[in-house]
Amino acid sequence: MTALLEVDGLRVAVNGGAVVLDDLSFSVARGETLAIVGESGCGKSVTSLAIMRLLPPALRLTGGAIRFDGADLATVSPTRMRDLRGRRIGMIFQEPMTSLNPGLRVGEQIAEVLRIHEGLSRAAAWRRAVELLDHVRIPDPARRAMEYPHRLSGGQRQRVVIAAAIACRPDLIIADEPTTALDVTVQAQVLELLKSLQREIGSAVILITHNLGVVAQTADRVMVMYAGRKVEEGAVAAIFDDPRHPYTSGLLRATPDPTRPRPARGVLHEIPGMVPRLGARASGCAFRPRCARAVPRCAEGVPPLLATNSGLAACLFAQEGAAA
Repeated sequence: MTALLEVDGLRVAVNGGAVVLDDLSFSVARGETLAIVGESGCGKSVTSLAIMRLLPPALRLTGGAIRFDGADLATVSPTRMRDLRGRRIGMIFQEPMTSLNPGLRVGEQIAEVLRIHEGLSRAAAWRRAVELLDHVRIPDPARRAMEYPHRLSGGQRQRVVIAAAIACRPDLIIADEPTTALDVTVQAQVLELLKSLQREIGSAVILITHNLGVVAQTADRVMVMYAGRKVEEGAVAAIFDDPRHPYTSGLLRATPDPTRPRPARGVLHEIPGMVPRLGARASGCAFRPRCARAVPRCAEGVPPLLATNSGLAACLFAQEGAAA
């Protein structure tokens, strides 16, 4: 498949110098869902903000290219980037209460996107906003459009954010933890909504999550990140069946599995230690201090991405079989 978005050698650093993202490369094609997974602090959300050119002032893009349908988002003008955001690239932010304006009715917040990018009149944009709320399955959409965000449930607010993100039928949708803090029933509804909208619009989707159950339900490919780098990538089924990086294997073992025999069903394995702080990453493989398979050679340099039966993995032992 032809890539719609290609990220090549992306580097992001703190203004003081600490590296946040280091030589990150990946792609996503039209109609495809790429999941980006990893613990908090691995760089998932920073990746999405870099693509959108919405990095906070403390961070800056220091290298690499972000090619979207022929244009390098890393170098396009701010005016061009504002035109692409919302119209061709939609973003579903992690927490709807912080991404929605508490002082504006939700219908107005969706209508604003349509007025800016589609040139609709206020009346036409409002009608379309109500249609979009109906499209994302919010009951009584005409009345809900008049509500302020705090009057809606968490699931309804998330649907409002999705409605705003898809208002212009974007080519790429970036969903940053779209089911965080939602109960399992609402989570399933939101995921099914995203899949049905993707089928209808044909958009590429980048799904950022720490929930491997969500990845299994939704994604075509998965990229595992650790300490700002890609450590494994491949088709979801292949990675789940045969992980080649110890970090990926640890994440899978820490996921509840109802198919396990009953005595082992409630036992979750944990990865010892924590994601390293910025500026405190170990030499060589950043996962080395937490890895049961580490050997002195792991400290000698950052391991390259090696081709495996499952895809790519950045581990010295990736080609020797399943990760420990």
